Amino acid sequence: MVITGAGRGLGRLLAEAFDAAGASVGLVARSEDALQKVAASLDGEALVCAGDVRDSAFNESVARGMVERFGGLDVWIANAGVSPEFTSVLDMEPDAWREIVDVNLTGTFLGARAAAAVMGEGGRIIVTGSVLGDRPLGGLGAYSASKSGVQALVQSLAQELGPRAITVNTVALGWFDTGLGRHWHRDAEREQGIVAHTALGRWGNAADLAGMYLYLASGSSAYVTGATLTVDGGYSLR
Repeated sequence: MVITGAGRGLGRLLAEAFDAAGASVGLVARSEDALQKVAASLDGEALVCAGDVRDSAFNESVARGMVERFGGLDVWIANAGVSPEFTSVLDMEPDAWREIVDVNLTGTFLGARAAAAVMGEGGRIIVTGSVLGDRPLGGLGAYSASKSGVQALVQSLAQELGPRAITVNTVALGWFDTGLGRHWHRDAEREQGIVAHTALGRWGNAADLAGMYLYLASGSSAYVTGATLTVDGGYSLR
């Protein structure tokens, strides 16, 4: 299996969770040093692949590398993403917009395409999304747009890959103290606003994250595809 964005945060947590479950893991991120540290912390085999998910040739080389090293590729988790600071669309530079959309959306497309090219029947493609894909916030326009696009891409891929029994799903995350959420968690006013808006009355923590990905990668989810499964403590209910 492959996890992009595996050098830190959720990606590292997922690498540890799947390693504990006995998976051979392909670790993808830009920093080789960060990936080597993650690989050294795992008990099982890991393939370190440092590069840019926006590069189609790189994604294809990762997929081929998994086949050559482990004999196949059954799960691809498209988790790499850019988590920007709070910025109005009116003030955002076009290059900043392009980077967010290219990493979060185009990177997901290129990874999924590379994975599907080598996957056998019954493969799994899992994409890290966000509740902001359905409930955009002012000041997070590029991020929200990229995550909304991810959900549409997943639904299209699910239809195209369904005849091969390859499932494609989104895990839409709420507010966790990682990535984009870290900036807000350190702002007392915003942090309290999110807590007040969340049914469970708290931010998510690491223990809340891996279970959904493990489920979607397992045989138990064989009839789940094109879905957005939300892990947000009830944030999107209000």
